[in-house]
Amino acid sequence: MARWPRGEADVERLVGLGHLQHVTGAAADGTPLLAKARRTLATAESVAPSDADSAFVLAYDAARYAATALLAHQGPRPTTAGGHVAVESAIRAQFGDGFRRFGFLRRRRNELEYPSAGSTTSDVEEANEAVAQSRSIIEAAGQLLPNLSFFG
Repeated sequence: MARWPRGEADVERLVGLGHLQHVTGAAADGTPLLAKARRTLATAESVAPSDADSAFVLAYDAARYAATALLAHQGPRPTTAGGHVAVESAIRAQFGDGFRRFGFLRRRRNELEYPSAGSTTSDVEEANEAVAQSRSIIEAAGQLLPNLSFFG
């Protein structure tokens, strides 16, 4: 399989900035992260009726694991300097608007985790929507993963 051409310059820029770093060996296998994404999503779905905030955060984490699986399978992984924003930038650059909702989930998760004014909370409907969006991201990642080659 050839190098994934779309977003190549963006990924190289993120590597150059230290927001992504190259990994090899077992760390460059996205399969375990995709499995973790699926387990985390199941947990998010199960707690949504009783703890919407946690369900939303878990749904986001599941989507992040799936996105990170795509990167890892190609060789790059996020660094602490790049964090979750680097994951979003890299997957959107490579895989387009199908991953646009990841950015919304990331920003909303930040609002829930780090409220700036008053108490920001989620509700069951929003948590269930986050689960559905995360499921869509995980399914897309599952279809893409076998077709990716090492970014090198």
